Amino acid sequence: MYLTELLTTTALGFGTGLALIVAIGSQNAFVLRQGIRGEHVAAVVLVCGVSDALLIAAGIAGIGALVEASPVVVEVARYAGAAFLVAYGALAAKRAIRPGALTASGQQNALGAGAAISTVLALTWLNPHVYLDTVLLLGSVANQQAQDLRWWFGAGAIAASIAWFSALGFGARGLRPFFARPSSWRVLDGLIAVVMLSLGVRLAVGS
Repeated sequence: MYLTELLTTTALGFGTGLALIVAIGSQNAFVLRQGIRGEHVAAVVLVCGVSDALLIAAGIAGIGALVEASPVVVEVARYAGAAFLVAYGALAAKRAIRPGALTASGQQNALGAGAAISTVLALTWLNPHVYLDTVLLLGSVANQQAQDLRWWFGAGAIAASIAWFSALGFGARGLRPFFARPSSWRVLDGLIAVVMLSLGVRLAVGS
């Protein structure tokens, strides 16, 4: 029974993390660009994965400490997280109605390893949304799980980040036609909307 609960929580973390990461944005476009050009792909993917792992861990530990210090934070975090999830789901639904496309021009100048790493670090750590997604939102949802399961939720979210960036970077040449089609993003954003809205409602009712 415990193993089933552990796997379910990890899968929930994976799905939640993936739903937050898969979006048209500058970081994903840059990883796609590097993958298409075959430039410093491993380093760029590693930076993205390690950065997300650190942010997710900080969110779980930080919010967990707040919960232990003040029980009322549990309720505040639950309703704030639910509101954010519902809003995120609504935005994903809007994107599904009017989908865009993720493109990365192959005509840009080549970047050295230092420049590539510096760029992806800036795109990751200077983006305010990353703190909302990984630190606050994932931290809040993780701490709604049982105390001994919250880190398994985090492990699932970290695995989702690593899987996504690895697929985007190392599989870029094959994935480019897929991500260039708005219809592909309509399906992805539609799924994201369903996941986020479902999680938001579940979090709000405390189930």
